[in-house]
Amino acid sequence: MSKNLPFEWIVGLRYTRAGKRNSRNSFISFISLISVGGIALGVGAMIIILSVMNGFRKDVTGRMLSVLAHVEVFERGTSLPDWQALAKKLETNPDVKGAAPFVQAQAMLSHGGEALRPAIVRGVLPGAEPNVSDLAKTTRYGSFNDLQPGEFRIVLGIDLARALQVNLGDKVTMVLPQGTVTPAGIVPRMRNFTVAGVFVAGHQEFDGGMAFIHIEDAQRLLRLDGPAGLRLRLEDMHRAPEVAGELQKLVPKGMTVRDWSKLNATWFAAVQTEKRMMFVVLALIVAVAAFNLVSTLVMTVTDKQADIAILRTIGASPRSIQKIFVIQGALVGLLGAVLGVAGGVLVSLNIDVIVPFIENLLGVQFLPKDIYTISSVPSDMHWSDVGVIGVVAVLLAFVATLYPSRWAANVKPAEALRYE
Repeated sequence: MSKNLPFEWIVGLRYTRAGKRNSRNSFISFISLISVGGIALGVGAMIIILSVMNGFRKDVTGRMLSVLAHVEVFERGTSLPDWQALAKKLETNPDVKGAAPFVQAQAMLSHGGEALRPAIVRGVLPGAEPNVSDLAKTTRYGSFNDLQPGEFRIVLGIDLARALQVNLGDKVTMVLPQGTVTPAGIVPRMRNFTVAGVFVAGHQEFDGGMAFIHIEDAQRLLRLDGPAGLRLRLEDMHRAPEVAGELQKLVPKGMTVRDWSKLNATWFAAVQTEKRMMFVVLALIVAVAAFNLVSTLVMTVTDKQADIAILRTIGASPRSIQKIFVIQGALVGLLGAVLGVAGGVLVSLNIDVIVPFIENLLGVQFLPKDIYTISSVPSDMHWSDVGVIGVVAVLLAFVATLYPSRWAANVKPAEALRYE
C-alpha cells in the first residue's frame, strides 16, 4: 500500500515514527511524543472545561426559567383587558406551548416594622401559571395554589423570607411607589399580605428579590383593568429570539415582544465573554504544545541534512522536501488532536461518574451543598465546540511546521555532504 503513496508521504511517515538506532533518534522520538501528549492534553482540557461551563450555564438558565417565561408580550403604560383573545392568537404559532397573564411592579416589603426590603412583585393567575413556568414545583413551603383573589396572600423567595424573618401565616406590609393623593399630600400605597408560601428557584436574584401574589389583587393595588401582559412558554427555549421575531408580527402595533435572553442580557453577555476568554486562554496551552513541534522538526532537519541532500541530488525539489516535514508535523498534530478529542469527549460524557469517584477517593466535595445551590459538577458537551477545538489544534500544528520545513527546503546539498 505504501508503494502507491507519493514519496513525500513515505519519507514523512518514516520520520514520524523514527526508530531508535541511536540516542539522537531516540531523543527526537521522545520530543515528538511530548508534543503529541501536550496537544492531546490541551485539547482534552479545552473540551472538558468548556463542557463544564456549558453545563453550569444550562443549569443556571434552567433555574432562571423556572421563574421566567420564554417570551413576554406587553405594552408599556397600559393593560390588556381582553388578554384571552391575544393569547389564542399567539398560540396559533406552533412553537408556542402555553400562555398566562401577569402584572408586575416594584415594591418594598417589611415585617413587624423592620427595615424595608426591595422586591419585584408579580401578579399571576395560579391556574394558568404552570403553562409558562415551574414556579408551583419550586414552592418548598406552603402552596402556590393558596393564592386566592381578594385574600391578599403572597409567596416569597426563600432568601427574601429569611431577610424579612417571616414564616407561613405571618403578615408582611407591601409599600408601592404609586401614591394616593390625600388632603395631607401624597401617601404611599400600602397593603398587608399573609405569607402563603416560600419558593426556592436556586437563583439568588429571584430567591432574594421576588414575590408573587394573585393577579386580581395586583390589579386592584395598581388600579388596572386587566393584566399588564402575557408570558409565553415555547417548545424549544433556544429558538426564543427567532420565535419572538415571528410573534412581533402577530401582535398589535406598539406592543413589545421580549424573549428570555433579553431579560437577563447582561448575565448572558458576561457568560459568553467568559467562555470566549477561557477558549483563548486554553488555546494558548494548545499553542505552546503545538509549537514544541518547531523544536522537534528543527532537530529532525539538523539530523537528516545528509538525507535531504541525497534526495535533492536525485531530483527532489525544494517543495517536495518542504512537504515531507509539513506532513511529519501535521501528522503529529493530528494524532494529538484525535487523542485529545477522544479523551475530552469520554470525560465530558462521564463527568457525573468521574467527579464523584475522585471526591470519594480524596475525601473532598468540590461543591458543598451548604454553600452552592448545586452539589454535582454539570456537563453539557457541544459537538460544535469539539469540532472547533480539533480544527484549531490541527491548524496550530500546521503553522508550527512552516518554519522548519522552509529551512529544510533551503538546505544546500553540497554544504550538507561536505563533511559526510
